[in-house]
Amino acid sequence: MRRINPSRFKVATRGTSREINRSIVLNLVRARQPISRADLARAMDVRRGAVTLIVNDLLREGLIFEGATGETVRGRKPTFLYIDSRRRAVVAADIRASETFVMLADLLGTPMTGAISFPTIRDPKKQVQALAARVKALLADHPEVDACEGMGVVVPGMVEHSTMRVLHAPTLGWRNVDLREGLAAATGLPVQIENSGRACALAQAWAMREDLGGLAGDLVFVSISDGVGVGVMIHGEVLRGRHNIAGEFGHVPLSLDGPRCSCGSNGCWEAYVSNPATLARYFGRPSDHRGPTPAEQRHFTVEDLIARVRARDAKASAALDSTARYLGLGLASVINVLDPARVYVGGEITLAWDLIESTVRAALAERALTPAAAETDIRPVASTEYPRLRGAAALVAAPAFAAPVVA
Repeated sequence: MRRINPSRFKVATRGTSREINRSIVLNLVRARQPISRADLARAMDVRRGAVTLIVNDLLREGLIFEGATGETVRGRKPTFLYIDSRRRAVVAADIRASETFVMLADLLGTPMTGAISFPTIRDPKKQVQALAARVKALLADHPEVDACEGMGVVVPGMVEHSTMRVLHAPTLGWRNVDLREGLAAATGLPVQIENSGRACALAQAWAMREDLGGLAGDLVFVSISDGVGVGVMIHGEVLRGRHNIAGEFGHVPLSLDGPRCSCGSNGCWEAYVSNPATLARYFGRPSDHRGPTPAEQRHFTVEDLIARVRARDAKASAALDSTARYLGLGLASVINVLDPARVYVGGEITLAWDLIESTVRAALAERALTPAAAETDIRPVASTEYPRLRGAAALVAAPAFAAPVVA
């Protein structure tokens, strides 16, 4: 039950129900397109005239458009409605410690281009300049896009929600960095910035299109790359916490005597399961935040390691198996604390999910507090699905479909 705050609230007005119904119509079109006005009225159990008024508003605003005409046995032929993402796009950017990825997506979060990348620059000002240049070039290469609605950026760190300042990004060495103002000025676009794990959770829930059903809006997304990002969604709301650090399971220690983490502490989950940790293990180095040398990482990736595992390389298999075990132990902490209906795991390591799932499950079962918790639904999200970039796109596109806040 959602509590009404007696000190901070918004009184419902005659227009409130219209706002809610407008949001319902927009989401029904997104989830069920193509859909007719009559189908919308039946789904909402309201008069067709009430739906038509809302549809006409959405048509005028350019959020939906009329497409093909359907067939019917009798009466007027229905005209189908669609979300209008034909010539409108959003820019999605994923900043990681090693590389930054950029792509264009439509208003449903579907990639319109492949991802381009460049080495991440640790100096924030130079990174902003480099990213802005790529964004301008990307838009110039796609003149078919009439309007860019904005730019979403995900970062591997803690982000203050109201100002979108990067409070702390350990793998980048950033503290209290303002990317938003510089990017907005350089690109001329509205810019949204969020922690990568939270953005992935938002995108995963948004991609479901339909109601979350049995999930009741409770899910966790674990993103494994140069670090570990965790996004938590409870009752359909992304969890942030008072100090914007909720969900930072990557920096919960598996062992106080473990390897050094990018955050400066020892034994964090991230120091065991991140891509640099896995590669460092393979190269026979301490599994600390330094990982492999830049030359090694540039020429040998986690994907290469997985290929060697499939070729029966014992050394690669041992490195991957250790990562799988640590992944399961860390997931046990996530599940014991949050008890989500489902956990998604994203990142390059999911390419080996068929090889590691049993080890992950066994380690999870060791630490799970109940047998039911050990059986929590865990689903891999392939890196080819661009979960972090989809999350970045959702930062711009998803708010248009959000339910209005009335209290």
